[in-house]
Amino acid sequence: LFSNAFTHVKVSSTTSSSNQVVTETTCTSSSTISVQNDDALDTTLFVIRAKNRIGLLQIITRVFKVLGLKIEKAIIEFEGEFFVKKFYVNDSNGKKIEKVEYLEKIQKALLEAIDGDDGGAGVTAPSAVAVSGRGVVVRKPGLKMELGDRKAKVEKMFGLMDEFLKNDSISLQKDILDHVEFTVARSRFSFDDFEAYQALAHSVRDRLIERWHDTHQYFKKKDPKRIYFLSLEFLMGRSLTNSVTNLGIQDEYADALTQLGFDFEVLAEQEGDAALGNGGLARLAACQMDSLATLDYPAWGYGLRYQYGLFRQIIVDGFQHEQPDFWLNFGNPWEIERVHVSYPVKVEAVAYDNPIPGYGTRNAINLRLWAAKPSDQYDMESYTTGDYINAIVNRQKAETISNVLYPDDRSYQGKELRLKQQFFFVSASLQDIIRRFKDLHRNFDEFPEKVALQINDTHPSISIAEVMRVLVDEEHLDWSKAWDIACRIFSVTIHAVQPEGLEKIPVDLLGSVLPRHLEIIYEINYRLMEELKKSFGQDYDKLSRMSIIEEGAVKSIRMANLSLACCHSVNGVSRVHLETLKTRVFKRRWIVVSNPSLCSIISKWLGTEAWIRNVDLIAGLREYAEDPDLHTEWKNMKRVNKMRLAEYIETLTSVKVSEHINFTSFFARKLAHLLSPDQAIYPIFQVSLDAMFDVQIKRIHEYKRQLLNILGIIHRYDCIKNMDETDKRRVVPRVCIIGGKAAPGYEVAKKIIKLCHVVADKVNNDPDVGDLLKVVFIPDYNVSVAELVIPGSDLSQHLSTAGHEASGTGCMKFLMNGCLLLATADGSAVEIAEEIGAENMFLFGAKVDEVPALREKGTTLKGSLQFARVVRMVRDGYFGLKDYFKSLCDTVEDGGDFYLLGYDFASYLEAQAAADRAFVDQEKWTQMSILSTAGSGKFSSDRTIEEYAQQSWGIEPCKCPF
Repeated sequence: LFSNAFTHVKVSSTTSSSNQVVTETTCTSSSTISVQNDDALDTTLFVIRAKNRIGLLQIITRVFKVLGLKIEKAIIEFEGEFFVKKFYVNDSNGKKIEKVEYLEKIQKALLEAIDGDDGGAGVTAPSAVAVSGRGVVVRKPGLKMELGDRKAKVEKMFGLMDEFLKNDSISLQKDILDHVEFTVARSRFSFDDFEAYQALAHSVRDRLIERWHDTHQYFKKKDPKRIYFLSLEFLMGRSLTNSVTNLGIQDEYADALTQLGFDFEVLAEQEGDAALGNGGLARLAACQMDSLATLDYPAWGYGLRYQYGLFRQIIVDGFQHEQPDFWLNFGNPWEIERVHVSYPVKVEAVAYDNPIPGYGTRNAINLRLWAAKPSDQYDMESYTTGDYINAIVNRQKAETISNVLYPDDRSYQGKELRLKQQFFFVSASLQDIIRRFKDLHRNFDEFPEKVALQINDTHPSISIAEVMRVLVDEEHLDWSKAWDIACRIFSVTIHAVQPEGLEKIPVDLLGSVLPRHLEIIYEINYRLMEELKKSFGQDYDKLSRMSIIEEGAVKSIRMANLSLACCHSVNGVSRVHLETLKTRVFKRRWIVVSNPSLCSIISKWLGTEAWIRNVDLIAGLREYAEDPDLHTEWKNMKRVNKMRLAEYIETLTSVKVSEHINFTSFFARKLAHLLSPDQAIYPIFQVSLDAMFDVQIKRIHEYKRQLLNILGIIHRYDCIKNMDETDKRRVVPRVCIIGGKAAPGYEVAKKIIKLCHVVADKVNNDPDVGDLLKVVFIPDYNVSVAELVIPGSDLSQHLSTAGHEASGTGCMKFLMNGCLLLATADGSAVEIAEEIGAENMFLFGAKVDEVPALREKGTTLKGSLQFARVVRMVRDGYFGLKDYFKSLCDTVEDGGDFYLLGYDFASYLEAQAAADRAFVDQEKWTQMSILSTAGSGKFSSDRTIEEYAQQSWGIEPCKCPF
């Protein structure tokens, strides 16, 4: 506590004839504390001068009490808005405090309590009165330290407060058992795996909080420019393994748990995913938070604490069903509820803080998530009138705002709830940001020098209008000055590529929910159009396209255009897809968690673990890409990872993947040509680990073309069915793995899932195919499942129609894990090909500049004969449900093939054949795999964050000293 005090300290000591010692401490907020030890007094006098606010007297007296000091007498005087409080204090033995170093530490503790720390708690507030006149109730709780006997000597108290938690095995065991008894409230002699996980998580959190507090105290002391990351989605996944990895104490915890009779890996599996996002956008946000912490940047993340995250996907008879994800049912040990940090946004926004540790650094930053709670004011009005039922209804309505990951917006009600969620999240975050700025600054001219706001996609774009409202209406800045400030603080990353994916809000809806914001947006648009006319004259078509207001049957606000009009830095919008989103979002630490065996190999061959933080070092693997010893280690690592995946698959399906090479394995089959066909063995439900694990896992969508994958599987199945036994021996066995969720209202996507299952039923039970082809659908795919699937994959498919994938973040994760890519020239695959060489990938399909012309051909554009055959098999009911799949077949035939599956099918089959040929030559395949990993450094989120920090945000690292 004392070693990290953030105040600017000025200490002067004088010894008079009466041996009076006077010290004075000041801080940036004009509070002063002087100390007098006059010989004429039998106590030490602390004179505190500070701005008056509710609760401050209790805070000061609590500090003295916690430090084991006795207040003998107190005198209070007022000087305008300041008060002067004199406290006559003795130590626990009733004597004056003589040592100067103790006096200095007490002064620092008092100042920290009076002026607050912005630590992870972020509990500072100017007072219990309104922030910007809006009635926010954010009260300073003061020091709440429970450090043993409060009557202990001051020396012992200081010693305890200067210590940090230890990480030796005995200390860890003691902490875990203490949490079993005192946090989980179980006997330390009888607790199960889940209770052990909870205790373990709390002990890890204790260590996170130490770093977290130190980091934010240091930020406040240095007062750097900070980046505030606004995102409605964060796919953080599981926190336990990531936290102990970043803290550097995973081995210590594993050893401590082993001695207690528990396995770290087993306990880690007890944690559920925090599924607070849909896909790549949310995973980007999580990875960037990790990188911001690791690179020591002063940063905060802001989002919503959804009561129910992304739905759980349940597969019943091949059909997707959605169930609520009750991820908070058993609590979340990683969050800290801040009931005293709340802001009014019609309802109360209550803060929940989540520490994010950096890797190889003491820094730990904060992800603050807002939950909606009913306003006490409205509840009291209802209770006062005796309307208890109405009070309960209002409470339920309030909590609805943050109940579910933003809803389907096809209905008016869905659009309205989504808009309320966006504004609720934005308003609370901006109130918090402005409050923090005002703690140390009064002039908004300094705002762009201290604050950078990053908008993650267009969901938080209403923050632009909210900033203008606050600056103009509440801070009384003129429009031009407010707009200049807004343009200097905002930057944005837009993830959608397709126009229909860009968010629009109906004018009528925005006017009914946020009328003042609609006025502000109209004013922004008017000034924008007047400015554009100077460049484009009366070109109304161009002006109409660039306008924030979209005219039409439903007059709407284009939120992407609003972002473009204001933000000084824009990522993800481009004229051609080659320049589309170039955000590199793979988090380097992810591989340490998900693929430790690969991590060990890389560290061994590079001779250092520094590559985990320095992304460029991994390119050094290229030097060893042909080394036979590395090949042996690489193949063993891949086999172990495939075994883990195979065990997981077996728990979900009837498909058993055998560990051992036998006559059903491909490489044994290469020798089986000496046997007669009737001597070959083809178990229906078993394949070997030597088979190619072919994976496509991502959100189910027509443009991602899982349907192309399934039709390719049908073609492979059809070919095998028509082969003689001699030809079958030359087939590369495959386990085709598909996973992903369809949006609840997306019927085409749901039919694709069902088609996958009926094809799997047919293929997996056909004795003519045997072990040559298996199809598996992994339900409820999430971040944790990805940690099994991605390291265990040989080939990964990324099939989006060129020009539709904004980035394809999964592509990068597979690349880093040495998985070969079969992909269209879309999204990040373009840059990956440039980095590792197209010869180390399997590229296919139309290029982005060819797509528009191909679509114009309409019904004259014909697919290959192979494509027509496999679609006909589905249409004719070969796999059952003929009527059900008719509409799905219609989407790719009769001129309706918008995503060009038919046109790309022949090229797709050629790429698959090339993958088969490469897989047969295992030395070549392994070399390609090593080169894939070696070329992945460019796609680290660390590199992206460094670029953003320098080019967009204007922030510098602020490393908390150890």
